[in-house]
Amino acid sequence: MLKQLNDTINYIEEHLLDEKVIDEAMKRVSVSELHFKNVFFFLTGMSINEYVKNRRLSEANYDLLHGKKVTDIAFKYGYQSMDGFTRAFKNWCGFLPSEISRRGEHKVFPKFNFIVKVSGGNSMECRIIEKPAFNFVGVSKRVPMQFEGVNNAIVDLANSITQEQREEMHRLQNMEPFEVVNVSYNSDTEFKKEEGYLTHLIGVLTTEKKSVQA
Repeated sequence: MLKQLNDTINYIEEHLLDEKVIDEAMKRVSVSELHFKNVFFFLTGMSINEYVKNRRLSEANYDLLHGKKVTDIAFKYGYQSMDGFTRAFKNWCGFLPSEISRRGEHKVFPKFNFIVKVSGGNSMECRIIEKPAFNFVGVSKRVPMQFEGVNNAIVDLANSITQEQREEMHRLQNMEPFEVVNVSYNSDTEFKKEEGYLTHLIGVLTTEKKSVQA
């Protein structure tokens, strides 16, 4: 699998400007497309589509630094409009394409390289326990998908919990771990893309079947 991952990355690198580079790359792997994409996401924390987008924008940044026209670069890297390219580029690096040459800013997203790394060797004590069926109860909200950094929508959710709700969660909590838990579920993209929304719950574990009133 490691070889297939690196071979796929190399193919993408050689055909980065091809519109259907991902589709063609998937034809060359010996496992199912879904399995390959799931493994890729598990190892990298991003979808293969996001990887290609980041690599293209990194190369676009390089071209901008060397004085190439923004219009030419936008179409070179597969964007159908200047607005689409400008929006994607600013979201990626924080600057407009037209500012790059003047500022001399160069954000780099290097090519992936998969290697085997063995770690560990420290003794750990662990135990497996059986738990009865339980429920998560707490306060929940639909929040934007965000793979890295602080999700401000979750922070707002935490800050919105009232004292009455805290007391109700404490009353319902009747099993380990006796602490607040965070649970995310019902993602619009099955946690494969940083797009859409998911439901995030802040609450506790309980065997009771009752929700915390908002």
